[in-house]
Amino acid sequence: MALNGGLRSASKLLTSSSQSLLSKSANRGFHSTGVKRMGGGHALGHDEPYYLHAKHMYNLDRMKHQKLKMSLAVFTAFSIGVFVPVYAVIFQQKKTASG
Repeated sequence: MALNGGLRSASKLLTSSSQSLLSKSANRGFHSTGVKRMGGGHALGHDEPYYLHAKHMYNLDRMKHQKLKMSLAVFTAFSIGVFVPVYAVIFQQKKTASG
């Protein structure tokens, strides 16, 4: 008897939830929000005093201490590119040897 009542309540739940899903999906329509204007953009120049980056931010020719910064950046990238795989291999070999 308890099993029969449980099955009946479960079937009621399933039918009610499927009907509510069908009714929700039947009422759906296309929806969009308005276009947001963000102050004219970079090219128009309307937001010059509030623009976050400088005009020549990525101009490498005019960078101060260019040789030092670029050599440090290249050395760091190269070191990471070498160190991470070497460490991964050593770690994996230690893990396999200890098992």
